[in-house]
Amino acid sequence: MGCEVDDQYWMKQALELAAEASERNEVPVGAVVVLNDQIVGRGFNCPISGCDPSAHAEIQALRDAAKHLDNYRLVDATLYVTIEPCSMCAGAIVHSRIKRLIYGALEPKAGVATSQILFFDQPWLNHLVEVKGGVLADECSSMISEFFARRRDEKRQSKLDGCVEDSNPETQA
Repeated sequence: MGCEVDDQYWMKQALELAAEASERNEVPVGAVVVLNDQIVGRGFNCPISGCDPSAHAEIQALRDAAKHLDNYRLVDATLYVTIEPCSMCAGAIVHSRIKRLIYGALEPKAGVATSQILFFDQPWLNHLVEVKGGVLADECSSMISEFFARRRDEKRQSKLDGCVEDSNPETQA
């Protein structure tokens, strides 16, 4: 497979994990760590259900890969994640020695690969990570947008349900 085809293939695997997060009512972000054409780590967002603010998809995938490889250094591995990483995840990516980071959609509010700062281009970092964004960006962005649209609808509906007057004459005094 060509590099672009490979990147799309692995990003689809990350999207499947993002869908799993969405099913659990977590923000739908998924990530996989790939080494030698094999997934060695998987993760999806679960900070809410896990009561863990660090349980982002990238962190989960890095932890899974480190356990699988029995090494906290993930040299020559590629991390695929459906959305641009935040600062916490960017730091973990550098410390894990990931070779390549491939992400899908931009994260305009908190993304640090491109959107807010060019974190991975900072001269003080002790490890350089190759970064490529925009792989299956439309699919990744749509999943997030649909999730938040659904959540807004659910919130609106619950407010409406709480405000509905009881129109049953038998229950009125």
